[in-house]
Amino acid sequence: WVNEGFQPLEKILVSSPETKTFCHGDTPGLADICLAAQVTSNARFGVDIAPYPTVTRIHAACMALPAFQRAAPENQIDAE
Repeated sequence: WVNEGFQPLEKILVSSPETKTFCHGDTPGLADICLAAQVTSNARFGVDIAPYPTVTRIHAACMALPAFQRAAPENQIDAE
């Protein structure tokens, strides 16, 4: 199912002139929050997202921000 979502997303992000540091420009928005959550979840289950370099790059940009770092699953009070 990951491929069903990430293949078209990668194509959209690559072809969109709005795609910059984040999905729609240089400031993170709701699309980036959703992308970061999905990529983080997939990583926890060992899903390889290397075939999606734009998704990977945007996820890395998100995770470089303190707000995204604080929201990471491993940083939650009930993390296991």
